[in-house]
Amino acid sequence: MSAFGTLVEQVADLLQPLFHASAAAAAIVLITALVRLLVHPLSRASARGQRARTALRPRVAELREKHGGNPEKYQKALLELHAREKVSPLAGCLPGLLQIPAFVLLYHLFSGTTLGDGPNGLLNHRLFGAPLGHRYADALGDGGVFGAQGLVYLGLFAVVALVATFNYRRTKRTTAAAAPEAGGEQRVPGLGAVSAFMPFLSYFTLLTVALVPLAAALYVVTSTTWSAVERAVLYP
Repeated sequence: MSAFGTLVEQVADLLQPLFHASAAAAAIVLITALVRLLVHPLSRASARGQRARTALRPRVAELREKHGGNPEKYQKALLELHAREKVSPLAGCLPGLLQIPAFVLLYHLFSGTTLGDGPNGLLNHRLFGAPLGHRYADALGDGGVFGAQGLVYLGLFAVVALVATFNYRRTKRTTAAAAPEAGGEQRVPGLGAVSAFMPFLSYFTLLTVALVPLAAALYVVTSTTWSAVERAVLYP
């Protein structure tokens, strides 16, 4: 924790001439971008895996028709198909999982009053007047929705809403395009409800941004925006 805090402080010192009082916030955005750059090769591999899984849909539909009455045989045949084609159905989860540690570190770093053997000096940093260790509830208690802190959160909420709407439209379009190719998937119990719910998942980021310290919220907003742009490039 202390090492990560030192990293944030050092990057903030480098950015101080450009961003002044908001240097720590800029450091968090930069560190988030660096994390995403490190994970990007895995995201590209995930995109290749997704295209491979899409190409396998007709064969998956054939297996479902062949073993529709025997779920165990269907699952075994499906696993064998993925193994032969060297396609992992879970590969797309890895890039997201690898970003969790940085978020957890930022959350705890800006939640505690001490860092190492002394006070947590990072809590003195702000973004346009909003302390990086405060949450949205603190902003509402200090000036309300349209106070200095509240306006910072409104800006973050606006970015998240735009990204979520972009993701919603892409997911709806992708789901609609995939439906004719999915064969008998509509017969799987509950799949229709899950598919209908999936496009709305991005909007839950608004709740995360409101509940975590502002520093962690910056990480979430930056990473979510990066993901939207990355998916638009990798999944045209």
